[in-house]
Amino acid sequence: MPAVPSLASPARTVMALAFAETIIWAGVFYIFPALLAHWEADLGWSKTTLSGAFTASLITSALCAPIAGRLIDAGYGRLLLTGGAACAGVLIGLVSLVQVSWQFYALWIALGACMACALYEPCFAFLTRTRGGDARRAITRITLIAGLAGTVSFPTANLLAELYGWRSATTAFALAILLIALPLFRYGTRPVAANEPASSAPSGSSNDEGLRAAMRRPTFWLLAVAFSMIALTHGILITHLLPMLDERGVSTSVAVLVASGIGPMQVAGRVAMMAMERHVSMNTVCAVSFVFMLAAATALIGAGAIPLLLVAFVVLQGSGYGVTSITRPVVTANLLGRTGFGAISGALALPFMGATAISPTLAAAIWTVGGYDLVRLAVLGLVGVGAASFVLAILSAQRR
Repeated sequence: MPAVPSLASPARTVMALAFAETIIWAGVFYIFPALLAHWEADLGWSKTTLSGAFTASLITSALCAPIAGRLIDAGYGRLLLTGGAACAGVLIGLVSLVQVSWQFYALWIALGACMACALYEPCFAFLTRTRGGDARRAITRITLIAGLAGTVSFPTANLLAELYGWRSATTAFALAILLIALPLFRYGTRPVAANEPASSAPSGSSNDEGLRAAMRRPTFWLLAVAFSMIALTHGILITHLLPMLDERGVSTSVAVLVASGIGPMQVAGRVAMMAMERHVSMNTVCAVSFVFMLAAATALIGAGAIPLLLVAFVVLQGSGYGVTSITRPVVTANLLGRTGFGAISGALALPFMGATAISPTLAAAIWTVGGYDLVRLAVLGLVGVGAASFVLAILSAQRR
């Protein structure tokens, strides 16, 4: 079992994790779409070839998520988060050296494993295990800051790429991860005064028992479907929103403004949730988020006749999706318990991240059949499936 460092300030550790997550998301996840055009222009590879590397990375992350969850349950959360950040920094640095596509794919597949170790899922599982009922507030504050990772990554990566080339841009992000995020992860994962010591982690058999017990319950599978629909529909919207709006004659500047507004609205949704968290349960917040996303899909469909509805779409989709990064781990713990929570969270992350990975391809397949009108209707239907599954999960847990 890893050595337990001295106790640290709870508030400071949360802030450390918040800024660490901001940097790791900006430098490992958002850097890909931020530099995609630069890679295409300089390397001469097609968007399909380049995007395939990111899809492979996300699939790898999904497959590694259950393993990461088990390591967190075993008390190795601190080592997992810091080790994942260290490896991610090195690998992003190596991306700056690629010359052929197989090197690009190999590095991004390896980065997928790092994502499973250092992004939201493992961080929140670590907090849920070590802070119990206090985890919700910590998770909220982390996502409030880290929700701006895309806002940091896109302009910074493009500015550096324009001035010094994309290879220098990736090197800069690698240094930020290694010199800033890594030390922040080390500090942020130190035990705090109210924590359960890491040495009191449940045994591996208890972890397996908790996961097996959860998987025998309909609630687990209903949550898996509900959360996967969130990932699938948001992935479709983010990756296809610009061509979707272009098909309707929306100008490029307006389309970019619409897409850029979703990130800040995610943060706004989390701020609103913080204001109400003492009065509203996370189960209720999660249910409302589905209502918002259903309304957002409806507004996007109606924007063809009333363009002003795009504003409603941005507000509803951003705020509705924004709170889900907080509600998913808390609702999972509420409905399935905290025994073996890391393993349970990792198992639920597998379909969630898998849905994110296939969303661009699925949307393209739907588009070939019925254009973006059918894609918009599919998004509405899929969100409806997710909402129904969530309601059934709540009812199933209440019956138990």
